[in-house]
Amino acid sequence: MAKYRKSRMWAPEGFFECEGRGLQWLGEAQAQGGPRVVDVYDWGKDHLDIERVESCSPTAKAAYDFGAALARMHDAGAEFFGSAPAGYDGTCYFGPLQDPVPMATGEWTGPATYFAEGRLLPTVELGIRRGELNTDDITLAQRIVDKLPELLGRAADDKPARVHGDLWSGNVMWTADSGHAQAVLIDPAAHGGHREEDIAMLHLFGMSYLTQIMDGYQSVHPLKAGWQDRLTLWQLYPIAGHCVFFGGGYVSEFRAMCRSLL
Repeated sequence: MAKYRKSRMWAPEGFFECEGRGLQWLGEAQAQGGPRVVDVYDWGKDHLDIERVESCSPTAKAAYDFGAALARMHDAGAEFFGSAPAGYDGTCYFGPLQDPVPMATGEWTGPATYFAEGRLLPTVELGIRRGELNTDDITLAQRIVDKLPELLGRAADDKPARVHGDLWSGNVMWTADSGHAQAVLIDPAAHGGHREEDIAMLHLFGMSYLTQIMDGYQSVHPLKAGWQDRLTLWQLYPIAGHCVFFGGGYVSEFRAMCRSLL
């Protein structure tokens, strides 16, 4: 297999190791029918060497199969909400290569405290420190936190899933190098989380054959009632992250999303 090198001088400590171990951890689920994940060859302080994948166009069948495989990967599980990838004990990261920010790890036993303490509130606080958000935004976020028991509904009982963590369409490649189109996962922010996090990310920026992906997913692991109504809730973290990285229109989008949930 040809290699592809991701590199960045002066990358944060552990950045490429975290991604490499995240890919390997997600890839372990292939033995249980999980999706294909790019192979990892090596990493260092400033690089990650992975399998080079030739892209193709997706098909409806490939999308359905990916949805089913994604559910199996989630079902592979994690010890806690907030668990780092197996074998990694450093800082985890979320965000673009040029500006990744720390992503909290921990041993939360329920999704409400995990989402509040490990995702939403720290990200809004970082946005305030960077001058993109303000104190009114942390008030909005705290109102969301106070309402989490109602907003999560039956999903509050879910066990930790093995999630990709940054599953927008750009991180799902499609390749036909096995003879037929199939999805291949790249660029994770892998962690123990809630399965609806990945589902919400797939819905965030547009995804080919999304209906077929969801049909495949539900054929393996039906989502809890009301999952469509929770998409906005789980999208708050990545959109808050985009406020941190890019500011601009994402700030008004984040505020509108919060208000829609209150």
